[in-house]
Amino acid sequence: MKSVKLIGLLCFVFGSTLFAQAQEIQTPTGTVYKLALNWVPEPQFGGFYQALIDDEFKKQGLNVEIIPGGSGTPTVQMLTKGVVDFAIVSAEEILISNDKNLKNNVVGVFAAFQKNPQMIMSHESRKFKNIGDILTNEGYLAWQKGLSYSLFLLKKYPNSKVKMVPYLGGLTQFQKDKMLSQQGFITSEPIAAGDLKIPVSTFLVADEGFNPYTTVLSVRKDFNKVHPETVKKLHQAVSNGWASYLKNPDKANAFMAKLNPGMKPETFKKSAEAQAPLIQGSDGLGKMTESRWAELIKQVKELGLVKNKLKPENQFVSF
Repeated sequence: MKSVKLIGLLCFVFGSTLFAQAQEIQTPTGTVYKLALNWVPEPQFGGFYQALIDDEFKKQGLNVEIIPGGSGTPTVQMLTKGVVDFAIVSAEEILISNDKNLKNNVVGVFAAFQKNPQMIMSHESRKFKNIGDILTNEGYLAWQKGLSYSLFLLKKYPNSKVKMVPYLGGLTQFQKDKMLSQQGFITSEPIAAGDLKIPVSTFLVADEGFNPYTTVLSVRKDFNKVHPETVKKLHQAVSNGWASYLKNPDKANAFMAKLNPGMKPETFKKSAEAQAPLIQGSDGLGKMTESRWAELIKQVKELGLVKNKLKPENQFVSF
């Protein structure tokens, strides 16, 4: 009987510990809000780190901890399960998550990238004009099959001739084979190719008609309902951070370079310059619209990624 009670006590303690970790951490200076990134510190998160080092969060009375991510970091799941208070996700992830968890919705708060940076890169010598040329000509394409953008492109170009091969990361394959094109981000792989003196042509997936918001600061809908002022203050701090970073990214880049020493300072600079036009959208810094969400919902539904009827106005918070 004692062993049963002991096991029960241990289960209770273990469960309580997990629950406590999933809640806001109480410190002498107040509540610490956890913000999870879906990748390592790089310019795509520049405005968030700028807000941190400029004390924009503290000016709003918030104590925010930014948690770096990595390959495959499940930020949307971390958010829905309450492991973190805020997370960086993509717009499609919000829709797919909300389609599966109708009672535990996630909403976007601030969309850093107004134009999606996902692109396909080919060798300049092939003289391609767009992604359609890559897909409908002989050659090889290294990408991750099954991602939303790849499903969209295969639907748009059903008679593709290019041979799909696994994407292994980096530029080793690409550098060796001029018949190979590959996926990537306009803020990353083309810069690396330039450093290697490889002439390339780059084509944004957004220009093909698939342009989901990305690097979206998100929160659970129930959290926003209970703490709307906290979310509003966080939005303001992040807006200030991004506005400052776009004017001068040097300070935040230097800060992130210490957290991510594998990336050269010059690459931080080039990446920040490449992403700026994708962030400064016509709708305003970080802004989202019902029409953009409605279009994305229609597209992901046609691709079979969501089944339920999702309302665009329920996918984001407007400020």
